[in-house]
Amino acid sequence: MPIRWGDMDALGHVNNTVYFRYLEQARVEWFASIGCDLDPVAEGPVIVNAHCSFIKQLKYPGEIEVLTYVGPPGRSSFETVQEIRRVDATDQIVAHGGAKVVWVHFPSEKSTPLPDRLRQLLAAAD
Repeated sequence: MPIRWGDMDALGHVNNTVYFRYLEQARVEWFASIGCDLDPVAEGPVIVNAHCSFIKQLKYPGEIEVLTYVGPPGRSSFETVQEIRRVDATDQIVAHGGAKVVWVHFPSEKSTPLPDRLRQLLAAAD
């Protein structure tokens, strides 16, 4: 992903809230890559907690990569762990974070068991 000029704040580095956008974008792209289309009228993922530790500043210009790992599936949830690195210095983690993802039945606003297909993908990734 490119680091955009508008990602920076008045102090001249990427604002801390933008890191959460980078992590979010990587999660969304990961879901798309495994064929898990998001359907807001049926069921899908909801983030119930997210965290990020900032190790090094990011500044424009540049590009980053976000590596996404998933933990073992629970009944209706799983954890993601992510690392952000600059493309020109992939040996250095600039931030790491993650989120707890809960599968929700949107009409009832309640958690529901992970779909079997997603559970198999998560178990294979573990």
